[in-house]
Formats: sequence, C-alpha cells, structure tokens
Amino acid sequence: DAYLQEAEISLQSVVDPYARADFFLSFARNPSSGSMEAELEEGYVTTTDLPANVELKAGKFRSRFGRLNTVHPHALPFIDIPNAFVNYLGDEGLNDAGLSVSWLVPNPLDFYQELTVEVTGGPNDNPSFSRIEADRFLYLAHLKNFWDLTDNATMELGLSGAGGPNPYDGTTTLGAVDLTYKWKPLQFNTYQSFVWQTEALLSHATIGGANDVDSWGMYTAMTYQIEKRYFLTGRFDYSNLPSDASVAERAVSATLGWYATEFQKIEIEGKRTTSNVAPDYSQAWLRWIFVIGAHGAHAY
Repeated sequence: DAYLQEAEISLQSVVDPYARADFFLSFARNPSSGSMEAELEEGYVTTTDLPANVELKAGKFRSRFGRLNTVHPHALPFIDIPNAFVNYLGDEGLNDAGLSVSWLVPNPLDFYQELTVEVTGGPNDNPSFSRIEADRFLYLAHLKNFWDLTDNATMELGLSGAGGPNPYDGTTTLGAVDLTYKWKPLQFNTYQSFVWQTEALLSHATIGGANDVDSWGMYTAMTYQIEKRYFLTGRFDYSNLPSDASVAERAVSATLGWYATEFQKIEIEGKRTTSNVAPDYSQAWLRWIFVIGAHGAHAY
C-alpha cells in the first residue's frame, strides 16, 4: 500500500512571562476507510515561573508514562511502535485531558531527578484503561533519574506507575521501568553515536471484578550511527496481552535511516513477528518524513 500517514501542524508560543502554550493538530489516515481525519493530538498550557522548581501543565497531552509515550512517532528511530506498547497502551498511547505537576527534586547528589504526578480523565479507546463518566480518573506518577557518566556518555532510569478503570469492568495497575544509555563522543559527535534503550511494562488487571491477570511486555533497541547521515536500529519485542497472560508475542526488526538534515529523513524497516496463538508474519515499511518551518528541539 502507499499513503500519506499523517500531517501535523504545530503551534507553539509563549503566552506571557508566566506561561507557554503548545498545540499539535493532526490529520491522520483512518486505516478502515483510508480517509484523513482531523484531531487535536495535544493542546496544553505550561507554567514557566512557579516557585520551588515546580511546573504545572493543563490540557490534553501525552502522559509522562515510560520513555516512548511522550515522543511523537515521527521522532522515533523506528517506524512502528513496539508490540508491548501497542498491546498495553494502544496505537495512540496514553493521551488524555487533565493536569500534570512536575517537580525538579533538589538532589544533593550529582544527578538530575524529576518527579511528575498526573490526573487525567482516562482514554476513550485503550487496551488497559477506559474513560468512565463517574468521577473516576486515571492516576499516574513518573520518576526520572539522569546521570552524566562521562563527557561522552549519559544514562537515564525511569520508573512509572498508572492506575484506573479498565475496559473489562475492573481496574488495572500498570508499572514500567525504562533504562537508556547514550554515547556521543565530543570529538566526533557528528559522525558517531550509540543509544541502547530498554523498557518493560508490568500489568495487574482485574477482569469482570473477580479474575486477576498478571502479564508483562518489553522491548530493547540499539541505534548505531554508521556515519554522518546513516543510522541503524535493531529491536526485539516481547509481549503478553493485558487480558491474557498466556499469549506470547515476539518480534525482531531492523531499521535503516538516512537523516538528510533535522528537517528530513527517510527510513526503511523490516519486521518478523511470531506468536503462540496466531500465524507468523513479516512486514516492511518505507517512510519519508519532512518538516517545514521552525520547530522546537525534541526532549533529550
């Protein structure tokens, strides 16, 4: 098949000395009908001058759960989303309306630490959580720990937890741990870099108010910069389903990306998926991403 997958308009500006606003309007392809449908992907206001290193965000936003959920798909080093994230968080991830409070912890030790607490209404269509109009919310917490190992290397450890009603007439508690190692030498940083990123999700779901299901999923990915504009990413996925721990889905994939500039890249990916409940299958994608106009830097 060949199609325009998504067109996104980014509107970002400072409101005044005390706040900034970010809006992302998405025109995405509906896989069922093939037509383009408009959606407000994110729209929120963020404070910039609160005391005690506190930041407040309100609106519709990607929740600070794990490492991948806050990243827009075009900024990932692979084309598809890891199986564990799709099986537990859906194609769109946790993206809800609510309130987020972040606190830069005054840590006496020599590393960066940030605590985020969020309360949202809950997603409308998600494998692990559901939106219930009865004064029930999705609660989430994330602790980010970041170290400068050397002048050339950094490491990040994230701990996440979320809890709320699920689509199975019960509740779900979902935890995640992510570990990211980055190497980028000062002397040859334009031509060499390496990133190793691993993330695991642990789920405890109550089905029908009586049956408990404990399941999990994970992925690990390595991205190596071959030369100035070429990046190679290999990834392994493993995942159960939030409602069925007996399902075991595995996948291996490889992605080659040509990054012309920060405004344009072309990627090709091949993937093989195996399962104990469905036939094995292979997939391949070719993606061309381009950006026009100024845009803010992605989170490190």
